Amino acid sequence: QYGNFIDDLRLYVRGGTGGMGYPRLGGEGGRGGDVWLVAQERTTLKTIRDRYPQKRFVAGTGANSSVKALKGEKGKDCEVHVPLGISVLCDDGKQIGELNAAGERLLAARGGLGGSLATNFVPCKGQRRIVHLDLKLIADVGLVGFPNAGKSSLLSKISHAKPEIASYAFTTIQPELGKIMYADYKQISVADLPGLIEGAHANKGMGHKFLKHIERTKQLLLVVDISGFQLSVKTQFRTAFETILLLTKELELYKEELVTKPALLAINKMDLPCAKDNLDELMKQLQNPQDFFHLIEDEMIPEKTLEFKDLIPISTYTGEGIEKLKTCIRKTIYEEAERENEEYQKKKLLLLQTSE
Repeated sequence: QYGNFIDDLRLYVRGGTGGMGYPRLGGEGGRGGDVWLVAQERTTLKTIRDRYPQKRFVAGTGANSSVKALKGEKGKDCEVHVPLGISVLCDDGKQIGELNAAGERLLAARGGLGGSLATNFVPCKGQRRIVHLDLKLIADVGLVGFPNAGKSSLLSKISHAKPEIASYAFTTIQPELGKIMYADYKQISVADLPGLIEGAHANKGMGHKFLKHIERTKQLLLVVDISGFQLSVKTQFRTAFETILLLTKELELYKEELVTKPALLAINKMDLPCAKDNLDELMKQLQNPQDFFHLIEDEMIPEKTLEFKDLIPISTYTGEGIEKLKTCIRKTIYEEAERENEEYQKKKLLLLQTSE
């Protein structure tokens, strides 16, 4: 938990006990109710915690069999509304399932069988367990960058989000979601995530709390300060080129697949003096990154460098390049959707051919 934002919640869930059977007439008790997790928009894990401080969810007991009703009614189901983008895990860390779209349902705990001939007319208890709700934000674009690179300023420029912006390093201490609105009413969601630092893969700083949210974004937007970055007087100064390599390395060490996502590079603070010279130098370095690896420590060099679909120099202060960036974001999202659609059609065709 950071700030008022919660991205992990532990719940106790228990299915209802079955109803009693009726041995003399062979009557069957009703099955206990089930506990369901239901994805719903505008719901947060904080809402669940505040509304249900005990975090216990128990379904209803099945009705007993009687002379009037030999087959008892099923117990009442218990529904827990959860946000979109939830992974549901057992206490041992094994994943039960995911809920990514509104209305999706997941059975968290099954109700027990009612008493019947098979159970010697004795009802069974419902399933009970501890489940972890692990939230990973779903967004089209994830902003990736070191603290103070200008991610919050950029989000406020391209969307209607109003994140906290200041001159000190860590202004974003919880994920911020914004939407880019285009003239034809197309919307693209952008997530500004807590600032990454060296060693984040090993859970330093916001560590995994930051990195896990990138997993479900469709593409990455790296935001880099053209004049370089230094977290504090105790840490080493990093040039823009070194910053890009370090960010790539942190993503790679956390999960290799992140480096294969489509990526854009926004080179920020182009209004600063010497920005043009720094940009020329950076472009040279990015054209042949291997030629400049000797300038940095071996442990900073990623196995695979990010391939950027586009590089856009911007200034969140003057507004330079912002419109171009919005156009590039839309273009790459569209291209990726087209590529996925083509792959899906090819697979479908292949299945039809093999079935014939």
